[in-house]
Amino acid sequence: MARLSAASEARATIGALIARGSRRLTEAGVAFGHGTTNACDEAAWLVLWCLGLPLDSPLGGEPGSITNRSVAPADQARVATLFDDRIASRKPAAYLTREAWLAGVPFYVDERAIVPRSFIAELLADGSIDGWLSDRTRRVLDLCTGNGSLACLAAMAWPEVAVTGADLSPDALAVARINVDKHGLQARVQLLESDGLAACPGPWDLILCNPPYVNAQSMARLPPEYRAEPELALAGGADGMDFIRRLLRDAPARMSEDAVLVLEIGNERAHFEAAFPELPVFWLETSAGSDQVLLITRQALRGDGK
Repeated sequence: MARLSAASEARATIGALIARGSRRLTEAGVAFGHGTTNACDEAAWLVLWCLGLPLDSPLGGEPGSITNRSVAPADQARVATLFDDRIASRKPAAYLTREAWLAGVPFYVDERAIVPRSFIAELLADGSIDGWLSDRTRRVLDLCTGNGSLACLAAMAWPEVAVTGADLSPDALAVARINVDKHGLQARVQLLESDGLAACPGPWDLILCNPPYVNAQSMARLPPEYRAEPELALAGGADGMDFIRRLLRDAPARMSEDAVLVLEIGNERAHFEAAFPELPVFWLETSAGSDQVLLITRQALRGDGK
């Protein structure tokens, strides 16, 4: 563990702690992707969280920047310990802070559920899905809800709808309950244990799903940060499409006439298109490009053009 001299401790600032933490994360070779994409952003997150400061605190040269604010030695020690834990455990930072942010909203998370990072959150926040809905859209299913973040965001985006968050894992649903209660959505978000759509008869006007889709070859290469998450939420079989095959088979009978399915498949577009070469889908634009999330109508799933 990197320790500071007494003189360095006395003059350490927030900016210096972030820079030092960034170097430590880089040198340790930790993996990112659970809320941040690089060492500098993750170091800032950890330092600000540890000091109890807003994560959007100004850190540049702008007025009000806190980058040159001094940090007391006891707080410096707490920050150093947090970085020690991040590097030694190789757990995602969100598991250490017990907090993950999605679309600007904070959610509780722990090792019982995957760290929320779905690009579907962007589509809920920016209204990209709204044009596919109608004044008859009332029942929304968030399948594979995990910690319940997408279910909560859907309820926030559309105050007139009732949302059900479903998951196979009772542990994940326990975490989702924390978030539903945290955001005061008990009256509008129901949680349900279900193996796929088995306990979700619908009919649903909209299905959101960020399923397990990582193919077996990619699973074998995952860094420790991803292996710290529940395998159930990640592993999608040989080509990553095991759960999705069941979903696309079962969904039409559980969807209303004009319903749509919004499905995240990450980096598995090639496998998806190989598995469903004739299925007409709409690829939705996100900050990661236009091949991470797709939309399928009920008519397309039925294959009848009606």
